Amino acid sequence: MKMNTLKYIIIPVILFGLFVSCDLERNPLNKFSDQTIWSNEENALVALTGLYRGDIQFNSPEYQPSDWWSYGGLIFLEFASDNLYDRRNNSSNFYKISNGELMSNNPFTARYWRNSYKRIAQCNRFLENIENIPETSVSKRYKAEAKFLRASQYFYLSQFFKNVPLVTNVLTRDEANNVTKTEYGTVAQFIIDELEAAIPNLPRFSDLTSSETGRASKQAALAFLGRINMAEEKWVDAAKAYEKIIEFGDNEIFDNYSTLFTPQGENSSENIFSMQYLEGLAGQAMPQHALPAKDGGWCIVNVPASLFEAYQFSDGTDFSYDNPLYNPNNLGDNRDPRLGYTIIYNGSDFMGKPYISHPDSASSPDRIMGGQTTQTGFMMRKYFDENYNGSLQEYGGNIPIIRYAEILLSYLEAKIESENTVNQDLLDITINAIRGRASVNMPRITETDISLLRQILRNERRVELACEGIRYWDILRWKIADDILTQDVYGAPFPGAKRTRTKEGQPDPYGRWFVNTRAFRSPKDYAWPIPQSEQDINPNLR
Repeated sequence: MKMNTLKYIIIPVILFGLFVSCDLERNPLNKFSDQTIWSNEENALVALTGLYRGDIQFNSPEYQPSDWWSYGGLIFLEFASDNLYDRRNNSSNFYKISNGELMSNNPFTARYWRNSYKRIAQCNRFLENIENIPETSVSKRYKAEAKFLRASQYFYLSQFFKNVPLVTNVLTRDEANNVTKTEYGTVAQFIIDELEAAIPNLPRFSDLTSSETGRASKQAALAFLGRINMAEEKWVDAAKAYEKIIEFGDNEIFDNYSTLFTPQGENSSENIFSMQYLEGLAGQAMPQHALPAKDGGWCIVNVPASLFEAYQFSDGTDFSYDNPLYNPNNLGDNRDPRLGYTIIYNGSDFMGKPYISHPDSASSPDRIMGGQTTQTGFMMRKYFDENYNGSLQEYGGNIPIIRYAEILLSYLEAKIESENTVNQDLLDITINAIRGRASVNMPRITETDISLLRQILRNERRVELACEGIRYWDILRWKIADDILTQDVYGAPFPGAKRTRTKEGQPDPYGRWFVNTRAFRSPKDYAWPIPQSEQDINPNLR
């Protein structure tokens, strides 16, 4: 299956790179004869494959985000949330998104912008030129996939930049330099219309062959349709989109949460849509960035105490340092098993050796200190095959973009907000199906009071979807960033430690290591500024 996927994704992309040019776009788009390129469906497939690849890097570290769906663009966006903390502290351009320093010259938000419009331009070119091929069921599918990919780019642009240029045709250089911003609501409606037009001509998830792994399905498009309707607070429409995915019956919750995110479980039907990587040939370098120092990593992906504290105790009660179930000597004891599957904490066994982050440790390369080591005492375990011994820059684990667990939780949220009432049956087929997976087995949720259930659901989204690039978007659309992203960042608790780091000399009552403070500005930081480089070229974008 992997080799078939490789044949589909990589080889055509190499060929595609020979004849495509890019961007919103200020480069000519006619370097090669369209008559030659768009002569048959086989060539169209090569072009389509290039749309999936985008600008994603393989076999090298992403020092800046290359795509919304790459590890450096999707997972690292969690650095802007309260789920992850970038070891590079205040110098991190991700951290600056939510610490009160977001400006139009942020190079990371500029990368998201540039690469989105680069892919949109490719999609526009594809959709215009595929009209030269006689229409068949195959060409209709190709068009639908291109529409899905274009809509997904506009989804991300609209969610973070809000008012953005809506470009649906190939532009000349002068036209590109004079585009104007489109109101958010118009862009959102375009996304809805585009996805609804694409869905009929996309295959069901169950109909994708092994060589089509990584391509869009009806379920993937419906998931993005649900997302944009949630963002628009069109709760009835969102519920309908998610309900269709559930009714298809092609996807289910995978029993083993820990292997779901590794090569061993990544082809589970729970993973509806993923970014495809292949060890060595099209690998990703997240292990290089994220692994502890003892395992050769750069310790960049740190977990703050706030995520650690979001996981309940195993009896279903919320976490508290005062609860007798809390064991300061074993932080995973009596806790939701997903904590241990997601976070590496002091004393954890990881990759065959203990992970020691305690500040009083005499020799551990991972002890919590300054410099190139953990800043919080917690690291991310999710995504890593602990038996992997290959290159840290050529790892083959896929990056999930849409999981069935998200579908169920989003469906429950949409029903809560649209109907203002729930029953136990709805809870059991959604949140309890997730909590009840064999490797988790947390107590069922029975709360039906909407105000209380809303908070339970939001926390469940946080822990179930932790480190998957969704939390920051959730915080923005729930409009809670001015509360959540203005709090102090703490690390792991080390009660009784000789070495401590405190805020203004005040010890934390639980022995937590003080790390930093966020300073999200409301309402300013709810919308990213259009990159200064774009504003300089085109005054219409100011």
